[in-house]
Amino acid sequence: MRIGIIGSRGIPNNYGGFEQFAEYLSVGLVKNGFEVYVYCPHDHPYQNPSYSGVHLIHCFDPESFLGTSGQFIYDFNCIMDCRKRSFDLIYQLGYTSSAIWQQLLPSKVILVTNMDGLEWQRNKYNAWVRKFLLYSEKKVIKSSHFLIADSTVLKDYLFKIYHVNAHYISYGAMRFSTPDIQEINKFNLKPFEYYLVIARLQHDNKTEEIIQAVLNSRSDFPLIIVGDPSNKFGKYLVKKYASSKIRFLGSIFDKTQLNQLRYHAALYFHGHSGGGTNPSLLEAMAASARICAHKNPFNESILTEDALYFENIASLTQIIDFDLSKSFWDQKTIHNIARIENYYNWELIIEQYVQFFNRIILKNIEIKQ
Repeated sequence: MRIGIIGSRGIPNNYGGFEQFAEYLSVGLVKNGFEVYVYCPHDHPYQNPSYSGVHLIHCFDPESFLGTSGQFIYDFNCIMDCRKRSFDLIYQLGYTSSAIWQQLLPSKVILVTNMDGLEWQRNKYNAWVRKFLLYSEKKVIKSSHFLIADSTVLKDYLFKIYHVNAHYISYGAMRFSTPDIQEINKFNLKPFEYYLVIARLQHDNKTEEIIQAVLNSRSDFPLIIVGDPSNKFGKYLVKKYASSKIRFLGSIFDKTQLNQLRYHAALYFHGHSGGGTNPSLLEAMAASARICAHKNPFNESILTEDALYFENIASLTQIIDFDLSKSFWDQKTIHNIARIENYYNWELIIEQYVQFFNRIILKNIEIKQ
């Protein structure tokens, strides 16, 4: 059975959550007997035609010189290439720049769309963009044969607003249990004497609010920020706040380094304020991070009582200034690890996809016969 995965910036991951998800899922599907093709930008650093048994299709992506608008051309090129392949199923990751091309997807192929999050509600977009994203949401819901919701909150939203029963499958994570102080020494850091953010530098991830809370606090611990600062907002943050107390490390994709940083942080700030289940949140849980998250239904549905929550700069400053015991955090991290092992481990997630894809592909074959 042949599956094409579109909507990511390619594998192996060197960008973000969808890319890491595409990497784990595609490799897992191959191990379960599927023939999988993942679409990648033409300038992806990894140029081999395959990765761990997954076929890679590189399509022209002009984002490097056109910016965000280049995503529309990249998605168009991927969709047009799909028309030449004999896929049994196309799995579309997100829809922000692909919805307008939905009518070009091959009509006799099963289209499954991962709805990602409520993109039109994100305050990083202006009013016109948000209207377009709401239009895109409606369009992709209508054009898809099946929808995947990675969050129960998103699943409930889709049913309430569109009367669509999306299939719930979350993201996964792998437990990290090999801490090594030497790894964080490489960054000139001491265990549990720094704060950490790992995120894209954009408004709705609350990075500036987190920076200001750390600066307003009585703590002397530095804030370590991992994320590409090359966009407009990232450059603004670096110019305004870079100091010995606010350190920008840029992008890091080495999983071991990221896990060591998460494990040894005094607090891990998860500022994502919209969307579904965020992969970086699950990875923080899996690394026994002490999580302080933005208070919203998406984060609360995953973390429940096993995190601290902030709503604004003042509430986050209070959390930073409040000295919490090791036993307080040990209890929460143990619960988060159990949640990863029981609900969000990759083997379970991939098995859910295998069963779901097998069922709908076989049903479609029977209908055609």
